[in-house]
Amino acid sequence: MMKPMSLAAAAGLLLALALILSQGAASVFAAVASVGVGALWIIFIRSWQIAGAGVAWWTLIADAGGELFTACLALRWVREAVNTLLPVAQIGGEIIGARLLTHWGVGGGLAGASVLVDLLVQTATQLIFAIIGVLLLATLGGEKELIAWLSLGLLVMSVAVAGFFATQRLGAFRLLQRVLARMAGNPHWGALADLAKLDDGLNTIHARHAALAAAACVHLIVWFIGALEIWIALAYMGYSVGYREALAIESLGQAARAAGFLIPAGLGVQEGGFAAVCAVLGIPAPVAIALSLVKRVADIALGLPGLCAWRILEGLERGR
Repeated sequence: MMKPMSLAAAAGLLLALALILSQGAASVFAAVASVGVGALWIIFIRSWQIAGAGVAWWTLIADAGGELFTACLALRWVREAVNTLLPVAQIGGEIIGARLLTHWGVGGGLAGASVLVDLLVQTATQLIFAIIGVLLLATLGGEKELIAWLSLGLLVMSVAVAGFFATQRLGAFRLLQRVLARMAGNPHWGALADLAKLDDGLNTIHARHAALAAAACVHLIVWFIGALEIWIALAYMGYSVGYREALAIESLGQAARAAGFLIPAGLGVQEGGFAAVCAVLGIPAPVAIALSLVKRVADIALGLPGLCAWRILEGLERGR
């Protein structure tokens, strides 16, 4: 029997293929091919986005000591690679990143907490980015019904972010900490001793307001940089759009992918989101789907070396 995540990945892949075939595979892949050397620019921009996200993560634990700056850059790359290329519901990379961070002398509790807070900050800034996208789409002529549905989705996302924040600040992880502490008392589960300090790590990071603000600013900048991928890809496809239009497409496309987080890499969901937003701007559906596929080229180009880096890091740790 297929595992749930593998089944979700298969369903997402079928949805993506259905969208491609419904718009004409030849038209879609011709649009992808027209990007040509522009794909290299998109990969370059994506690498800076990943690096920026690594810097944001590092700011949360910069005073923990050790060679953490390089570690956060490398492990953020690994996190992205795992989330985009493996059937792990877009959160498996966070688990792996937290575990690997302990190899640089960061306690398990603090490492796990840093990833949770980083994910919270990333999601909160994405919500801001998506709100800006909806406002831009409204000014660009989006239908009222579409804007209403998007606004409802943002409301749900806001509640989810608030709930995620509340679980971190109101002690919801203390119960998990107690369970892990008891398990750590067993010789067979001693490795969980540091992880049992998860709630302590959350309190430590949340008390560092300046670091949280800096991480939020960096994440927000990273989101805005991502719109350049859309602008470049469409320019190579022969569609001259402004940065405002590119930002609206990127923000709402990313929001759609986030909403489908249970589907690995947002397969099919991202393509559908791009098609819906691009329709408002007069961009044909085959081009919109091709736009999503071009972004996936960057996922693969940076993701495969990231998975290799993960295996190398695992091998080094076993060697120790």
